[in-house]
Amino acid sequence: MQELSLGNLNYEFSREREPRLRISSGETIRVETEDALSGQIRKPGDCRDKSKVPYSNPVTGPIYVEQAEPGDTLAIRIEKIESRDGQCATYTGNPKQLCQWLGTDVPDGAHVCPIRDGLVYWSDDIAIPYQPMLGCIGTTPAYGMPSTMPAGPHGGNMDIREVTEGNTLFLPVFVEGAYLYLGDAHAAMGQGELSATGLEMAAHTTLTIELIKGKTIAGPRIETPDELITVASGTPMERATAEAFAQLILWMESEHGWNRWRAYDLLTHVGEISLGYYEGGGLAVKVPKKYVTHPS
Repeated sequence: MQELSLGNLNYEFSREREPRLRISSGETIRVETEDALSGQIRKPGDCRDKSKVPYSNPVTGPIYVEQAEPGDTLAIRIEKIESRDGQCATYTGNPKQLCQWLGTDVPDGAHVCPIRDGLVYWSDDIAIPYQPMLGCIGTTPAYGMPSTMPAGPHGGNMDIREVTEGNTLFLPVFVEGAYLYLGDAHAAMGQGELSATGLEMAAHTTLTIELIKGKTIAGPRIETPDELITVASGTPMERATAEAFAQLILWMESEHGWNRWRAYDLLTHVGEISLGYYEGGGLAVKVPKKYVTHPS
């Protein structure tokens, strides 16, 4: 199994960088990533200082997938997400839209949380289940040079909790080799990622990457053992919700034999939403597979 070490911190999905790893379809790899706070909060007394490190969500890559071409799809099975240091970190951040009600006198709130025995110790009294996920993973677009802050059709900073162990993420390929990057692992995250900061951790992530030739998708998809999920982003969030549901309907139609209007009706009653960072409009919509297996 090939391994990719951290390297220099990178904050763009760039086509201009030399690939740091080349793989063939079907390979399993292990990738080291830094936390979204650029490693600034490691011990008591540390704080997030954007005057020194202004950017967030460093990603490791690019990973070049042999024979990948525009119009193909990557199927990325997430095998394992492990904390590199046995801890994670968070801070209060900027409440932005909440300032209307909460005010602007915001404490830094930075603190380190140990991870052990399947729990994240947020305080001496409160332990949160360890539920690792990748906040940021994406292929590289054919034009522009998106940073690791927004999400889009390429993936990017989706912050969707279902990008986790045991699930398969599907991403479009826009450039030769795909140029895959990943980072921003969380030990856990609440729906909406209210402060724009999850329980951020440096990680080692094990992935199996399959290339699906000739399969073109409009944006990220996720398949779990029990659900089909599509992801969209942008504001207003109502627009992203509509796009995600439309893409889920089209997936049900093209690959599972559904009439689109029957799928539209069904999702009205059984569809669910999973929120990424609320201010960025990132969200996923999903349907249990038990309904999809009976096209109507």
